[in-house]
Amino acid sequence: MAAPSPGPREVLALSPEAGCRAATSSSGRRGLLWRLRDKQSRLGLFEVGPEHELHPLTCMIQAGLWAATQVSMDHPPTGLPAEEDFAEVLTQVHEGFELGTLAGPAFARLRRSLGLAEEDYQAALGPGGPYLQFLSTSKSKASFFLSHDQRFFLKTQRRREVRALLAHLPRYVQHLQRHPHSLLARLLGVHSLRVAQGKKKYFIIMQNVFYPTGRISERYDIKGCEVSRWVEPAPEGSPLVLVLKDLNFRDKTINLGPQRSWLLRQMELDTAFLRELNVLDYSLLMAFQHLHADERGLGSSLIFRTARSMQGVQSPEELEAQNRRLLPDAPNALHILDGPEQRYFLGLVDLATVYGLRKRLEHLWKALCYPGRTFSTVSPARYARRLCQWVEAHTE
Repeated sequence: MAAPSPGPREVLALSPEAGCRAATSSSGRRGLLWRLRDKQSRLGLFEVGPEHELHPLTCMIQAGLWAATQVSMDHPPTGLPAEEDFAEVLTQVHEGFELGTLAGPAFARLRRSLGLAEEDYQAALGPGGPYLQFLSTSKSKASFFLSHDQRFFLKTQRRREVRALLAHLPRYVQHLQRHPHSLLARLLGVHSLRVAQGKKKYFIIMQNVFYPTGRISERYDIKGCEVSRWVEPAPEGSPLVLVLKDLNFRDKTINLGPQRSWLLRQMELDTAFLRELNVLDYSLLMAFQHLHADERGLGSSLIFRTARSMQGVQSPEELEAQNRRLLPDAPNALHILDGPEQRYFLGLVDLATVYGLRKRLEHLWKALCYPGRTFSTVSPARYARRLCQWVEAHTE
């Protein structure tokens, strides 16, 4: 489904003063040793403070997002969503940079449907506190940031990936409406940034699957294959946080108890949707958190059972299609499942890689390089089936 033709608007924006003047100031480069030392002390996340080389960039993003969110607060979308909501491009001109907001009204509606107040969104992403940089084990060249409270995740994207996301956005919104407890990561905004007369850079904002972060003991990025899917673990006792991969998960099991059936069904629904979009190379993010004794068994009879749709769905067929469940009263509970002994954080991310000519050629090349081994670049149908099989084999 192609995205509607964009409707651009350009306005002057007044940025909040706090923390924004630093956006146009130069910052010294402290070098690799400083960054590694800071990374270690921040447990894998480190603060993008005034001396960090990316501080000017993040200050621009914060100022731009503050102003962009103010637009949706001053002019909240009303009525039913229209085609124009997915096509709007708003460019706000700041001192030294421009920030574009793509499909702003559509994302404002989506945030509201998730119960996310625009004031909270603005406060978390604006200049109130420094972003945290996350050094990913991903092979991509993207940059990754977290808001200071770690609720929201920012990731740079290529232009073709942004075009794919926007093209799929109407169907993505429909899927979340039909399956409100989908495992798909909640995309909250798509933006462009142009500094001076430079080239536009794009980034997305989504909810952090690994939130709240306290007591998380292990993190994994799973694609259901083996080539390039090993990360050297941190030394025992090291505070460094790493996101491990498929081969690190060997001989481990996700013990969900009665929720296993729900997870397998939701994986089928979500990967079938991504297959229809001709998308591949997405990941299942997972994290483990040991439950305290007083948390075990709470709501186990409530979490895994079908609930009536708030929209008044009546037929059993429609109830099954909703695949709803009652959730524990916890922040960001959409991505949380409680097993008998552990809490699991689960979410499907990286939803913008289309199986076009580039990926088809990559598939042929990898088939020659890795005969008899499994790798990520396969057809969307095979990719979806393989990831579902991985989840079925590693859960009980």
